[in-house]
Amino acid sequence: MNDKHNKNEKPQQGLPVALRHPQFILGAAKPSQFPNDDLVEIAFAGRSNVGKSSAINAICNRRKLARTSKVPGRTQQINFFSLGETARLVDLPGYGFAQVPLAVKKDWETTIHRYLTERSNLIVLVLLMDIRHPLTDLDRQMVKWASESDLPTQILLTKADKLKRGKIASTTLNVEKELANINGQFGVEPFSSLKFTGVDAMREQIQEWVDN
Repeated sequence: MNDKHNKNEKPQQGLPVALRHPQFILGAAKPSQFPNDDLVEIAFAGRSNVGKSSAINAICNRRKLARTSKVPGRTQQINFFSLGETARLVDLPGYGFAQVPLAVKKDWETTIHRYLTERSNLIVLVLLMDIRHPLTDLDRQMVKWASESDLPTQILLTKADKLKRGKIASTTLNVEKELANINGQFGVEPFSSLKFTGVDAMREQIQEWVDN
């Protein structure tokens, strides 16, 4: 993220209201630990190492709200963050890291699947994919779950700073074409927490979701 955006971790008044005071609430390792109320939730999901934590921190203008790690697959719980008084941002565990034990993978899959398919609070899924190799088999599984649950899904093609403008445009179009053949509500946007690409748009979108 540009220095002008990360000098201060305190929320700025210029941010949408929902993102001015984000706070960590709790981490849940199983569905019984999920918050029990009617606040709406916007969930972020993606493969390990896709830049999910960096994206959340950029959108919320906080360097350390979501913990980043050099060890992919470290987050093993669903983390809930407040977005004002009526909504939450939910950080799902990264998926697809080969060195995670099989038993842990299965637990993650069960917990994530139950959250995505059964959580009545959930209104939108933000699904992050590396723009250099989007729509992996596991990404497609997430898309399938979203489609089956009739869950509106915003796809962010992360690390857009790694590609030239023409390649960004063609990759975005190709992803849109594939998703057009799947039942569901899907949006696709390039994103870079380093270059700040798509950050302001996502901030405005989150506020719209919360307001509606």
